Amino acid sequence: MSAPESVPPRWTGGPVTDRATCVLEDNAGPMTLDGTNTWVLSTPGSDEAVVVDPGEDDPAHRAAIGTVLAGRRVVLVVGTHRHRDHVGGMDAFLAEHPAPVVREAGTHEVAGLRLRVLATPGHTSDSVCVLLDTGELLTGDTLLGRGSTVIATGHQQGVDQGGDLGDYLRSLDLLLTLDADVVLPGHGPVVRDPRAALSTQRQHRLDRLDQVRRALAAGHRGVDDVLVAVHGQLEGTLKWAAAQSIRAQLDFLAQQP
Repeated sequence: MSAPESVPPRWTGGPVTDRATCVLEDNAGPMTLDGTNTWVLSTPGSDEAVVVDPGEDDPAHRAAIGTVLAGRRVVLVVGTHRHRDHVGGMDAFLAEHPAPVVREAGTHEVAGLRLRVLATPGHTSDSVCVLLDTGELLTGDTLLGRGSTVIATGHQQGVDQGGDLGDYLRSLDLLLTLDADVVLPGHGPVVRDPRAALSTQRQHRLDRLDQVRRALAAGHRGVDDVLVAVHGQLEGTLKWAAAQSIRAQLDFLAQQP
């Protein structure tokens, strides 16, 4: 008789470093894990702050962010990518906290912080990550606190998501070159060993590619057929997410010589 699998404790957010506090949105689900992580960044003693991913349009969440801000003025807002659970409430947040918005690569020195915003496409075409010079790496959905990232292919709400596995692997390679001490993800708990987590995610993708190659060699064709061969029968959101990644893997293999 085997012991039951341990269930990880629920991530609840809160202070992580002396410069980063997570405000966890109450939107838990299969795709958002414990909810969306909104990050408030500020140097100790500063009266200014940076907010990363203000989350969905939810007045209660905006109020919770305001509580953590504790009167500090927002001087910069970063959106890690276009998905609604990260930036759907951007306009409403800016109405309360007017500030410049960053969605592209660049370096910013604000609120006593030095932030490098890095283009890290793969999950979506517009995904970015943020590295503080104190070692905190904010990854949006490029690296989660647990589980694997969905490569968002096709159109959602009339927008081409632009997810691409080749881009994703290159983005992981870029993040592996950084001198990061802790990962602050868009969903799930913080990651205390960034290199190990990034390497594990990269190897997971390569292993999945091998499984897809074997399915193709066995005569399976099309997203649905290959999905069953690789993952077995899935339903609902899990099936949708797996199909997204299978499509990305098939596209990637079709481009290989």
